[in-house]
Amino acid sequence: QVQLVESGGGLVQAGGSLRLSCAASGRTFTMNAMGWFRQAPGKEREFIARIAWRVDSTYYADSVKGRFTISRDNIKNMVYLQMNSLKPDDTAVYYCTADPTYRPGGAVTAWKFWGQGTQVTVSS
Repeated sequence: QVQLVESGGGLVQAGGSLRLSCAASGRTFTMNAMGWFRQAPGKEREFIARIAWRVDSTYYADSVKGRFTISRDNIKNMVYLQMNSLKPDDTAVYYCTADPTYRPGGAVTAWKFWGQGTQVTVSS
């Protein structure tokens, strides 16, 4: 099993920035990809970004491309999501996720391990 714990959420004004962190523990050697999803009230959980654990490969949803950056620290078993130019539409609970496959898809069911989520609220 892999345990994931997110941190860094909070309240920010539109146009501001936040950096989310995700700490991984447990059988981290089984991970080959990590990612971030978000879920706004009344909406389905949506894919945001993915990063390969062992090679330089990232992938972003169109809705955040150019504003959000996913990165990792393999030594610390950490994944980060730098969020810039935040908009009220970015308000959601943000979830860290991990999977043993190299390129999990954008569906929730494609990812095996999940954190509990951290709330991000962007005020207008």
